[in-house]
Formats: sequence, C-alpha cells, structure tokens
Amino acid sequence: MASNAGDASNGAGEKAEKVPPRKVSDYSNVSQVENKASKENPLLDEEQRRRLEASAKLENPLGDLTPEQLGQRGVEFCAKHGLTDEADIRAFRLGAMIAGDMNRYDTIDELTPREREVLDRELTHKWSNPKMLYAVIVICSLCAAVQGMDETVVNGAQGLYKEQFGIGDPESQRDSWLLGLVNAAPYICCAFAGCWLTEPMNKVFGRRGTVFVSCFISAAACFWQGFTNTWWHMFIARFALGFGIGPKSATTPIFAAECSPPKLRGALVMQWQMWTAFGIMLGYVMDLAFFEVPDLSGIIGLNWRLMMGSALIPAVLVCAMVYFTPESPRWYLTKNRHVDAYKSISQLRFEKVQAARDLFYMDTLLQIEKETMNLGKSKIKEFLTIRRNRNAMLASEIVMFMQQFSGVNAIAYYSTEIFIDSGFSTQSALVASLGFGIVNFLFALPAFYTIDTFGRRNLLLTTFPLMSIFLFFTGFSFWIPEGTTAHIGCIALGIYMFGVVYSPGEGPVPFTYSAEAYPLYIRPIGMSLATATTWLFNSVISLTWPAMVQAWTAQGAFSWYAAWNIIGFVLVLLFLPETKEKTLEELDAVFDVPIRSLVRYGVAQFFYFWGHYILRRDIAPPKAPSAAHAVEYSEHQFGKEKTHDGTNRV
Repeated sequence: MASNAGDASNGAGEKAEKVPPRKVSDYSNVSQVENKASKENPLLDEEQRRRLEASAKLENPLGDLTPEQLGQRGVEFCAKHGLTDEADIRAFRLGAMIAGDMNRYDTIDELTPREREVLDRELTHKWSNPKMLYAVIVICSLCAAVQGMDETVVNGAQGLYKEQFGIGDPESQRDSWLLGLVNAAPYICCAFAGCWLTEPMNKVFGRRGTVFVSCFISAAACFWQGFTNTWWHMFIARFALGFGIGPKSATTPIFAAECSPPKLRGALVMQWQMWTAFGIMLGYVMDLAFFEVPDLSGIIGLNWRLMMGSALIPAVLVCAMVYFTPESPRWYLTKNRHVDAYKSISQLRFEKVQAARDLFYMDTLLQIEKETMNLGKSKIKEFLTIRRNRNAMLASEIVMFMQQFSGVNAIAYYSTEIFIDSGFSTQSALVASLGFGIVNFLFALPAFYTIDTFGRRNLLLTTFPLMSIFLFFTGFSFWIPEGTTAHIGCIALGIYMFGVVYSPGEGPVPFTYSAEAYPLYIRPIGMSLATATTWLFNSVISLTWPAMVQAWTAQGAFSWYAAWNIIGFVLVLLFLPETKEKTLEELDAVFDVPIRSLVRYGVAQFFYFWGHYILRRDIAPPKAPSAAHAVEYSEHQFGKEKTHDGTNRV
C-alpha cells in the first residue's frame, strides 16, 4: 500500500516538481471523497460499503484534517506516549503536518534548511539514506542468500551421498522416491509447519528475533546434515531445516519493508528474490569448490558433507549481525512500545522530523487496521465469502502455484543430475549448473525496471509461452544422438534460455503480487497461505522429479512442465488482473468484480493481441473491468477497425 508520506517523486536523480500547497478549505470535502466509490454503486450491500470505506480511510487516513489539527495531533501523540523532550514534540508536530498533507512541506516555515534538504532528497535521491537502513538491507540480503544456498547445495551433494546411503540405483523405483523424499524434506516441513509458525514467532520474538531464531535453526540443521550417515537421518536433518526456511522466507521481506521509507519499499521487496537467486548461484559455487576434496582421517564423503554444511556460513553471519540493527518500528507499535519505536525509526532516518512523520503515519494506519479487523466475520471465512478477497486469493494462489509448476526447481535441485544424464562428466555438470545459477541471478536484475513498467500480468503472459517453448526444446533435445556436441549443447541451451525468461517473470512476480493483492487487514494470513502454497508444491516437485524421469524419461518430464506453462498462461489470462501502479482503493475495484468479467476481459485481450500484433490491424484495446462498471466484451467488438478520423467501421 502506498504511503501518503513521500509519494510524489519523479525518480532518483531528477528534481521533483513542487506540488502547490493545499489551503485549509481544500480539506472540507475529503471525507466525502473517501466514500465516493461505495456511494456511486447502489448495488453494494452495507457490509461491502463499510469495507470500501475502510479501504478508502486506509488510503488517506488524515485527509480530512487541517494542518493545524494535524499539528495538534502530533503534540497529543507525544503527550500520550511519554515523549517529553521539546525537540521530539516539535518533530511530531511538524511531522504530523507533513504526513497528512501528502508530503507537501513547502509552506511549513519552521523547518530548518537541513530538514528541507533532507526532505527534498527523499524525492530526488531516494537511495540516499542512513547507513543503519542499509545495514538492515544487508541483513535481509544475507537471509535471502541463506535461503538460496539451503535450496541448492543439495544439487551437487545428492549425487555423492545417494551412493553412500544406498539409494543410488537408477533402475530402482524405491531409490528414486527416497532420493526425492530426502530432497523435499525441508519444503514439506515449510508447507505444513514452518510457514504457519511465522505469526506466533513474530508476536513473541519480533522481526529481528524471528530472523535470528530461523537463521540459527538453518545453521544448526546445515551443520547436522554434514554428520548424517543414512538416508532417514538426512531426511530428519533436512526436515528440521524447514523450521528455519519457513519463518525466514515470510518475515524477512516484512522486516525490510517496515524499516524502509515509502519510496524504497517496492525495491526492497524485490531484494528478496534477487538475493535468493544469488544464494542459489552461491550454492552451485560451493558444490564445485568442494567436489574434489578427498576423504581425510577415515571420514567418508567429506566433499558432500562440506557442501551441505557450507550453507551455515551466511546464516551464522546473520545471527552475529542482526541485533546490531534496530527492530522494526511497526512491531514495537503493535506492542504499544512507542518510545522504543521512535528510537528505532530515528536510527533509520536522517532527521527527527522524518522519523516522527513516518512513525505518526504508521501508528495512524495501525489504529485503522485494528478498527478494520473488527468488520464482521472471521478472517478465514472472508477468503471465500467476500468476492474481493476471494479473487485476490485466486490470483495469488495461481502465481504461487505456477512459480513451482513452471518447473524451475526441478532444474534448480536436479540440474547436476540432468547434465550428467545428458553426457556431462560430474565436474562438468557442476560447472554447467553454476552457469544456470549465474543466468538466474543476472536476469533477475532487469525485474527492478520491468515489473513496474511492463506490469505483472504482461510479464507473465509474455514469459509463460517462452518458458514452455524452452522446456519442450530441452526435453526434445534428449532425442538427439548421445555423445554428440549438439545433444549436450541443445540441452544446456534450453535450460539456460528457460532461466533467462523465468528470472524476470515468474521469479519476482509471485511474491510481489501476493504482497499487494490482499487488503491490509487480512494480508498476514494471505501471505502465510501464499508462502505455504509455494513450499507445498516445491516439495511435490522435489519429491517426484527422480521418479518422473525414471517413468517418463527426460523428454516426458520436461514436456510435463512445458504443458503446465501453457496452462499457466491461460490461468493468468483469464483470472489475473493487473496490479501495477494501483493504490489500495483502486485494487478494491480491480478485484471486486465477477469472475466472468475477468474471463471475458482475458478472452477479449487475447483477440486484441492476436488482431493487433499478429494480423497488424488497428483496433482499440479492451478496457479492464472494475467494480464500478463491469464491461461486457464480444469478438464482434474486435472486428471493428478505427478509421483515420477516429470513428469505427466493421
């Protein structure tokens, strides 16, 4: 959700255009505007009206207050929460005025030149922030690297320990299922236990504490994996790893977002996916680095033990560093520790007036959230009974499910085995896997630009067909005669090209989309469901891939996921509305529409793209449906071409 504070900007490095200050009279009808969406549609029932009004209030909670009233509220905030220092009272009085006036601070004469400079730089240099904020970013990036390494060090190690554990017979169905079960263990734990511990752990330990505990568990489990001697012992150790992966994957993006200023929140959500891709690449590096380590002092399999244990290094670094950074100010507010919240956010901003503005606005939103949470029935029921929530859940579950059934983690977890089966030596296969990791990381970088320019929906509609093509290409390449350069080269090319189109599409979109699709009052439950979904189907892929290759051959296994990418394209086309650059109010209208309207729009958009880009006809694009006006579409509408004078003819 966009914050009022600091919303207007023309981008980093450019001077933002000054916005004219509002007069006191401009505030008189703001509360009426908040309810406009609900009043314009007489078909809404009372409960729907109340929810739309609550969403509007969350979007602009201070809009109906004059600057004088806002300043008084800032002073009252200090008195209520024991902030008695004159400098702090001044900061909250001015900060409240800025927060409520859409960050228009030009007419506030009391601001010092330094405060004005800092507020200006928020708009023109959004990456200029205190070192402590970047320390939080480093912690979150290391957490993501831990995640990636946890996922991929097993890629190289499994080829070594499966023989030692007696589950390496390529002709045995039992062995293929056991190998998949060992690999899937942490993700099974995440889906059924780890992710659902996120909320209680956050309540008890806070954001920092949850990060510390989950990384400690990850480090201990990685160390444990290096001392296992049977497949079932490795399964138990890896299952325990899931108690670290689950809470960490849900908490770290929240921790980063709650500490960051409004202009950086989107970029910091993206950091999770990018540095997870970096950790995936680092896992491949460790596999290659320890491959030739010989057994010493009677230790059997020292190389794979070092591979599995290497993932503890970034986890230990996080544990050592996390308590040197401040706790999330928002978490302190939920515990009514307002003084601690102010101390925390003061370390994350240059000036007290910035800290006071953001904390005052954060507390205001929190109070409205508490009111919103009392709007009727249980939150679990509302996923299915409220159309706006039901559509958001459907869209979120589609992208989370398809992130796994796109087939990416079959490659991430088994690429070394795939390359060995295609004719690579073991060491060459590890090098080829590293190449996939590098591609996955480098092509995640453009998503910083593309996700907010091309949009989530368009990225997915473009990349799903390409992912399908490259998976079919990879699978069919196994029919090229073995031992030839073409056989090896085409398989590697198909896998790398799949990584190229996955990384800016289904890589970053699911977590970003899920985080913004749900209304604020049920977002924590929605994100728990979303992360549990992705880990559940992650475990399914990890478990079934070896048996699938054995039963269907590589051609059939790759074609299976290629077909799912076609299904993913259809699901996105019919059920996924665009959320790019939408405010909370607009998202209510985007999601609160009948499913049939979304489906008709998807079909209409398909005919538009076919007619406009393939047949090169000059036709008007369809208009996306919204709650305010459900639009009906038909093929006939797209048989009309625009003439030069702007009229339509058949």
